[in-house]
Amino acid sequence: MSDTATTSTELTGAEEVIWDLSDLHSGGAETFAEDLARMVQNAKDFHSRWHDTLPKATDEDMLAFVQEYAAVVEHMDRIGSFAQLQWSTDTENPDFGNLLQTVRETTARTSRHIVFVYVGISQLSTERLNELIASPLLAPYKHWFERLADYKPHLLSEEVEQVLSEKSLTARSAWVRLHDEMSNAQVYRLHGKEYTETTMLKLLHEPNRETRKAAAEALSVGLKEQTKHQSFIFNTVIADHALNNRLRGYEHWISPRNFDNEVSDSSVDALVTAVVGRYDLVERLFNLKKRLLGYDVMYDYDRYAPVSDEKVMLSWDEARSIVLETYHAFHPETGNIVQQFFDKSWIHAPTRKGKSGGAYSAGTVPSVHPYVFMNYTGTNRDVQTLAHELGHGIHQYLSRQQGILLMDTPLTIAETASVFGEMITFQHLLDSATTDKQRLTMLVTKLDDIISTVFRQIALNRFEDAMHTTRAAEGELSTERFSQLWMETQRQQYGDSIVLTEGYGSYWAYISHFMHTPGYVYAYAFGELLVLALYEIYQRDPETFAPKYLTMLSAGGSMRPAELLRPFGIDTDDPAFWNVGLGVIERLITQAEALA
Repeated sequence: MSDTATTSTELTGAEEVIWDLSDLHSGGAETFAEDLARMVQNAKDFHSRWHDTLPKATDEDMLAFVQEYAAVVEHMDRIGSFAQLQWSTDTENPDFGNLLQTVRETTARTSRHIVFVYVGISQLSTERLNELIASPLLAPYKHWFERLADYKPHLLSEEVEQVLSEKSLTARSAWVRLHDEMSNAQVYRLHGKEYTETTMLKLLHEPNRETRKAAAEALSVGLKEQTKHQSFIFNTVIADHALNNRLRGYEHWISPRNFDNEVSDSSVDALVTAVVGRYDLVERLFNLKKRLLGYDVMYDYDRYAPVSDEKVMLSWDEARSIVLETYHAFHPETGNIVQQFFDKSWIHAPTRKGKSGGAYSAGTVPSVHPYVFMNYTGTNRDVQTLAHELGHGIHQYLSRQQGILLMDTPLTIAETASVFGEMITFQHLLDSATTDKQRLTMLVTKLDDIISTVFRQIALNRFEDAMHTTRAAEGELSTERFSQLWMETQRQQYGDSIVLTEGYGSYWAYISHFMHTPGYVYAYAFGELLVLALYEIYQRDPETFAPKYLTMLSAGGSMRPAELLRPFGIDTDDPAFWNVGLGVIERLITQAEALA
């Protein structure tokens, strides 16, 4: 299999942009094994010192306890981050896979020594928990104690939590790994060559309609080869999720995700209802594209068709310049942070066979720094994806000051910095356009992304909801049933504007969020609509916005989302709030229609 067959046929300069993971671990195999053994011993020592002391611990004792617990967790996360990041660059490397599995198995065994932390604190009286939350000495960990109090009704006995922790490796996480390895190893055959999933998805953005159609058909064939096995994996993961929910007393399949996101079920229902209620905006955009492209009918493979034949190819150096200039213009501090990602080799950018698809930013641990993972192919969209992931990186870099226990925000807030970074980068590119045709092309391309982030993700949420509820009602779902639910929920989104081909019925099989983090996808819509509202505020008063924004990012997960957003006058519990962002989308579509 040739390199040109598995990656982009055009060189971008990203081919040698490889991250340096030595900040996470710089030793060889022997040193790593010693570090892993030390991780286990630290957890055992921690258990011996603290297991029976919590009911009588003073505030001073509790401070020492939390600090030592944080050190144990950081050690585990540092080792786990190294193994996961290394494996993601070459999932077919048996040494990387073996190391990852060893780390996961060792971490699962180690976790049984520390599960008493959450159980023990949750078993304290409500009065004592309130004292810990109010303690000035423990103020840096206030929200950590608040969250433990929140989880109190859903935690089980220490013995059961230990079993669940150790069994997790041979339960859901094993099936998720199998899903990933199958997806990453799958090849797609087109015109006598073999392609990766990433490259095939890129071809769906090509100007030539026949190329898009052929790519969609090849993608469908490749995915269909997996669907029998993926159906079994999906069924097993959904059943495992339902079992955990029953054990922990959650009423609905998505309740634990909402709980982790620190938002109410009713708030998420309001978001979903508001977005589904404006599916007409999806139809408006695609009817506009249909007119611009001169098509009588638009098919699923036409959704991301560019409205201009002009092909933009941006080198890695050009992408780097654009995002650096954008972030420096927003605020010097964000520019300086982004500069480090490039200068210190914190990015992995090339597209390769065996490499995981997509893009992400890994926050790793406070004592190190984030790493950005890309599959850079040189498109305009890739530049905005780079800006998106670097937005995550900025957030994670700033929030490290909160420590391992509070550096991460709920998913609903976690997308804020990334989507905002993408938005200011788009505005930078739009401002540099010199003709109305360029502006229209860029605006429609951006609307493609916004519609995908808001409406497509909610449509995915509707499919995910259908999967879980139907599995609970009917038992194990067949491949045909998965495809039927998929097509039903996707047709609702597009209405009469898009005709879905038969092959599109297998596309559910490649969406890994359903496996990795059940319930995740609505957070994209949440984040996008939240950022559109924040961007409106930013445009009105950039100078006062930036400091407040950086303060919010630096807070990490040390406050509830409602507290983080209060300085901006935003209340996401208000159902009417979602109409603000939806109104911005409608205004952009109207602007594009006028330019057309």
